[in-house]
Formats: sequence, structure tokens, C-alpha cells
Amino acid sequence: MIELIFPDGSKREFAEGASGRDVAASIAKSLEKKALLVKLDGQLLDLDRPLPGGGAFEILTRDSAEALEVIRHDASHVMAEAVQELFPGTQVTIGPAIEDGFYYDFARETPFSLDDLAKIEQRMKEIVDRDEKIVREVWDRDEAISHFKSIGEAYKAEIISDLPADETITVYRQGQWKDLCLGPHLPSTKHVGKAFKLMKLAGAYWRGDHRNAQLQRIYGTAWASEADLEAHLTRLEEAEKRDHRKIGRAMDLFHLQEEGKGMIFWHPKGWTLYRTVEAYMRRRLDEDGYVEVKAPQIMDRVLWEKSGHWQKFGQNMFTCETTEGEILAVKPMNCPGHVQIFNHGQKSYRDLPLRMAEFGACHRYEPSGALHGIMRLRAFTQDDAHIFCREDQIEAESTKFIRLLESVYADCGLELHSVKLALRPELRFGTDEVWDVAEAKLERAALAAGVETVEMLPGEGAFYGPKLEFHLRDAIGRTWQCGTLQLDYVLPERLEAEYVAEDGSKQRPVMLHRAICGSMERFLGVMIENFAGAFPLWLAPTQVVVATITSDADDYAHEVARTLRAAGLRVEIDLRNEKINYKIREHSLAKTPVIAVVGRREAEEGKVALRRLGSDGQNILSLAQAAKTLASEACPPDVARGVAGAAAASATVSAEVMEAG
Repeated sequence: MIELIFPDGSKREFAEGASGRDVAASIAKSLEKKALLVKLDGQLLDLDRPLPGGGAFEILTRDSAEALEVIRHDASHVMAEAVQELFPGTQVTIGPAIEDGFYYDFARETPFSLDDLAKIEQRMKEIVDRDEKIVREVWDRDEAISHFKSIGEAYKAEIISDLPADETITVYRQGQWKDLCLGPHLPSTKHVGKAFKLMKLAGAYWRGDHRNAQLQRIYGTAWASEADLEAHLTRLEEAEKRDHRKIGRAMDLFHLQEEGKGMIFWHPKGWTLYRTVEAYMRRRLDEDGYVEVKAPQIMDRVLWEKSGHWQKFGQNMFTCETTEGEILAVKPMNCPGHVQIFNHGQKSYRDLPLRMAEFGACHRYEPSGALHGIMRLRAFTQDDAHIFCREDQIEAESTKFIRLLESVYADCGLELHSVKLALRPELRFGTDEVWDVAEAKLERAALAAGVETVEMLPGEGAFYGPKLEFHLRDAIGRTWQCGTLQLDYVLPERLEAEYVAEDGSKQRPVMLHRAICGSMERFLGVMIENFAGAFPLWLAPTQVVVATITSDADDYAHEVARTLRAAGLRVEIDLRNEKINYKIREHSLAKTPVIAVVGRREAEEGKVALRRLGSDGQNILSLAQAAKTLASEACPPDVARGVAGAAAASATVSAEVMEAG
């Protein structure tokens, strides 16, 4: 007999060889019908596979996130079967589930076309309707290699040949079609459902190596229900409208070109947006007790070897050799430079924590295929800072940082969605004991800062320490990882950072590597898509366009522009000989927040008609009132808080003076 422990803590015994289906049926026939998979001691198993033993047991139905991943994997198998039925002679290679969907790589001489996707999708639905049973089979290694070679599946035979000698070879039979696969899978193809759609074609190299044969990849998306599929397609449509590259062109913010691959050509409006966010971040850092520094852009290989970056990151660094034989590297990150500044001159325990910030320009080699607009670049700027502190200050400094990060995201119209803790990678510096301490301290710091749950990411940490990843959520529900907080005992040791403790001894500081925006460019890309280019007034590159109805108002338009600029607003003038409705439409498409319309009447009365983006109405104000109102609205949120705080403090002082008098 085997003993199973259910999620509610109850225990039951079952006969040896019982399957997950048997267990589900023993509980309720309705549960058996809903069951798709089971989980035994954390391992997913096919519903009809005999349970290998007892342990913690769970039955998974369609609404499970883990079941959804298997639905997507099965959808890739159904697609592969459909392709081989429609296009005989096509070889299959690999077809995993991925975020939101699946793909399969095919070897075929004739390229697939977009028209083929509709045919494949239709055949997939027919295979679902066939309700083909999916059965796990264990094969002999040599028999499997021989079989796949005999049916022309050279890639599958190669995969099997490269598997470890003790690996169990499993083949899943799906009707008459079969595929080498580790599994698990659903009981039959009907359980895949029809909430899937093939999305696009792409090229891929066998095993990701450009020296190997080129394959054709078909991507698809699959969901547990038609409603989920429709919601996903709607999100994709909305994301397409918000694509920062399209909006960047439409608003004349920036451009990218081959001669500067992975680097941005900022246009005046885009650079205004950049400087506005940078100035905001500088004010927040000043307020939070940071000092700003600037380290060299290029440093000798010797420093990068001492820090460990050369060994771990050298292939991603841009280097050059001087005529004197020096090997120099353009910095891919800022931390070694900051340690050098810390090391210059003796530091005392009284100097800690020392919060050292830099908007550091970094360069990293990224393959061409990995580049994506301004989200993934070779040249970018990090809003980087390193906090040098004592061990007893880690929790307080981490809490302080998380509070700042949450406030910045809120000011920028973004929401902190989740926090994840990236744990020690396989290749790392430092002992396991050091990593044990660092991981535990960073988790405690996050919880002390009010983070309700911290998801663990095994193997995802930096080579010198674990890191907290801060994932934010945008207006259409997408999540982005921007902010990080890394706890590092290793780099101070390698670069010999030290301070004089209260007892006069020399001690190593702890380093907290932290960023809020991460890459400034990527953060701006996220914000462009979050707002779809319709920025709040304080962020908008052009805040007001003064547009004339007739040429009679040209002189007054200049007066309006001067007055608004004097109030601190970013203003443009449109004096073109075009109809006002045409001007309004054009500036609305350019996402201008406010259009100040002026004609002969406004000039005579000293007024302006303000039209807001997204509104058909207008608000007629005196020029002085318009300047005051718009200047107040355009005040950055941190400055507005400071003004409000100063006003409240002044009012309190006045009240106390009056009371004392």
C-alpha cells in the first residue's frame, strides 16, 4: 500500500500501482472528469501513470497555473502533429511551453507562410476533436534512436544520443503520432481545448547555435478558456498600440539606426523627457541622503579582474588595447568604481551608511537578436547607487530603499506588483556560509519593509550576492522588472574596502547595490507604453502648444507663450495658416496635454481657451489664471509635496506665533 497526504492534511492509503485517476475517482466521479494531472511530492505526473510511491499529493484541474503550462506544452505537440500531417517530410525538433504560449521548431526546406498558419490552426482543432489518447511509453535507448532515424527524424535521434546514459527515454504517443518528451501530458488531445491561436513565424538555429542548421519556428498562444484567450489578444492589441518604438517615432522622441546598433539617438523632445525624469530622480536622491559621484568610463583590465567581472562578464565587455599595451574596458557596471571612491581616504563607522549614487553610462555587448527598441540596449544609463553600511544597518537601509522605490513608482504612475528574491547561482564567488547569511538577511529586510510575500528564484542571483527584484505593473496589467536591491559581502572583500570600527579595528563594509529605474532608457520605455505617450503634465516634453485661429492673434500668441514659459512651462507656438480644427487634431495625435487656443477675441480680452488631451470641451481663462493653473498642475509630485509641506509648516508657525502673542 502507499499513503497519500492531501492538501488539507488528511491521509489515505491506496494499492500499489494506483494512478492519479484512480485516486480522483475514489473521491468523486465529478473530480475524475475534471482532473488533468497530479502532483506527488512536488513532481507533476500524468493522470493515468501509476504512482511511484506515497507522499504529498494534489489533483490538478484546468484552473491550475501548472495545468495551464501543460496545456500549452500539449498545444505544441498538437501543432507538430498538424504540421506533419499537412506537410509530410517536415522534421520536428523541440517544442516547449513558454510564457503565454508555446512554440515548435521545424526543419523544412520550403518556408512556411502566414497563410499556412490558418491551415495548421484548423487542423489542430480537428486533432482536438479526435480526442486522441496521450500515452507515456518507456523505450530502450538504441531502439528509440533507430526508430527516429528510420522515420527521418534525425534531430530527435541526435537529442536521444546526447542524453546521459542513465536517462530514462520516454516517448508520448498521441493517436498514431509520437514524440520524444519528458512529459507530463494531458490524458488526451480534447483537454487541450480550442483556446489557442498561432501568432507568428520566426527563424531559429538548431540548439541556438548560429553555426548549426536554420530552422523555422512557429509561435502560438494557448489558454484554459476562450475568454482568457480573448482577453490576452485584447492585451496584445493594446500593447501594439502602446509600442514605445511607434510612439517614439510619432512623438519625435528618438530613433535607432544600424550605425549605432543598440544605442539611442535622442531627439530634443525625447531628451527633455529623459532630463525631466533624471532631474526628478536627483531630487529624490538628494532628499534621501545620497551623495552623487562620477567614476571613469574606461578602466584597466586589472581592476575588472580583481572585482571578478572580467572572469564572469568579460565576453560582454567592450575592450581596447593602447599602444603602451594596456587593456582597457568600457564599464558594464558602476560598482568597482564606487568601491575605489570609498577606498580613497580612511572611513569611520561614523561615516556609515554612505549612500553613493551615479547616473552611470554603461556599455555591454548584447547580440543583435536580443536588442529591443530602448528596452534592451548596448549603451544605457543606470540610476545606480551603492550603500556602504555595517551589518546592523542592512535592514534599516533596505527598508528605507524600498520605501523610496515605492514612492518613485507611485509618482510615475506605476504600481509595485511583486518582489522576488534571486538566490545563489551555480557560478559564484563567496562561500555557502556567506550566501546563507546574505539570502536570509535580504529576505528578512524585505519582510521588515512590509513586503507580504517574497517569491524565491533559485539560481538567479548575481555572482557576488543575492538580489531582490522589484516587478512593477503598468496600465494594461503587464509586469516589468526594473528595480533591484543586492546584498554583497564579496566585492568589498575582493576590492579590500574597509572602515575603522568603534573599537579601532578594521572591518569590511557590506555593500547594497540598488537601482530604482534600473536602466533609465528601459524605464522610459516602460513609461511611454504605460501612458501610451499621453504623459501627465509634469512629464510631457511639450506641455502646452499655443495655437492661433487667425493670423490676427500671432502677436498675442507670442505674449501667451512668454507668460507661460515664465511660469516654468514647456511651450511651443503653432502660427501655421491652417484651420484650428486641423491644428487641434494634429497636436492631439502628438499627445500634447494642453492646447491653448487664441484668436482675435482672446487677444482683445487677454484670455486663452484651454483644450485638454482627450476632452472635446474647452476652458476659457484669463492669461494670468491660465499660467497659474497650468504651472500648479505641471509641478512635479515631489516638488508639490515639498511646497505643501512648507505651506503647512508655515501655517503651524504662524498659528503658534499668534497663540503666543
